Amino acid sequence: MLEISHLAHDFDGVATLANVSMRLERGRIGCILGPSGSGKTTLLRCIAGFEKPGGGEIIAAGRQLDGPGLHVPPEKRLIGMVFQDYALLPHLNVLRNVMFGLRKLSRDESQRRAMEMLDRVALAGLADRFPHQLSGGQQQRVAIARALAPGPHLLLMDEPFSNLDAGMRNSLGREIRDLLRELEATTLIVTHDHHEAFALADDAGVLDAGKLLQWDTVYQLYHRPVNRYVADFIGQGAWLNGRVMEQNVVVTELGPVTGSMRRSLPAGTIVDLLLRPDDVVHDDASPLRAKVIEKSFRGSEFLYTLELASGARVISSVPSHHDHHDGEMIGIRLETDHVVVFERRNPD
Repeated sequence: MLEISHLAHDFDGVATLANVSMRLERGRIGCILGPSGSGKTTLLRCIAGFEKPGGGEIIAAGRQLDGPGLHVPPEKRLIGMVFQDYALLPHLNVLRNVMFGLRKLSRDESQRRAMEMLDRVALAGLADRFPHQLSGGQQQRVAIARALAPGPHLLLMDEPFSNLDAGMRNSLGREIRDLLRELEATTLIVTHDHHEAFALADDAGVLDAGKLLQWDTVYQLYHRPVNRYVADFIGQGAWLNGRVMEQNVVVTELGPVTGSMRRSLPAGTIVDLLLRPDDVVHDDASPLRAKVIEKSFRGSEFLYTLELASGARVISSVPSHHDHHDGEMIGIRLETDHVVVFERRNPD
């Protein structure tokens, strides 16, 4: 549905996107992750047609939208966009807001289509209300209905949950994901929050300083990052000193760590090994011991920061009925499937 090849963009001579390439299949939800200033919104605006790229190609639904000597204007792209602030018109009720994007249709057809979309997003009963009378989640669903009413090939969403509190973000995220799947809407979302990406997306990528460092399934992005930046940005973890013994085996102070490695490294290579919280399992029967330094209660689990004999620290996700105190020694064991290692920059 969306294919981007070697996309470039600059602003006042400063590169904001550099050689960005990615592909999003029909019906899938994709997320672009990155910190403020990484180029996320610029990428979205280029896809929507609001910005003209300096190079590269954008193809949607088999139709080229940008390329050498070509720039299709936004209104002719068949791409819907939900803005960060939803951009609902305050003087129009919910029905008229959705009808606003259907001005090429007759009034009766526009109203029929708008009511159909409001029914799809479970807001048909609120058609006569005004935006200020709606909750944040309801406003967002109106914005989605308005964007999807013209039947676009692709839906773009810019930081869709940034205006909501944490509790609302979690519940609405699941609701919006289910809605997009039900509507079979191919969607690309930008966010700075990897938790949102995990909750929403099939595919995701990390953008840094205008460069797309990795585009993959969310599972691969988390478990098989291509570099340290992606590994650190996409989730919590700790780095341990290690040495490659053989392919898929790394020796650490916790013993041999086994699992699938993304690339082959020669035996003896000194590496940094990434351990995610789910790689470090609490086990009272294990001879390996670690000291509780910090703990964070998450409801169903504790997130423990543990200090090893060398002073190195790891993080462990532990069911919340295991309530240990700071300074307590607990047993741990490693349970790894993927081994994420990178050659140490300055090996001792």
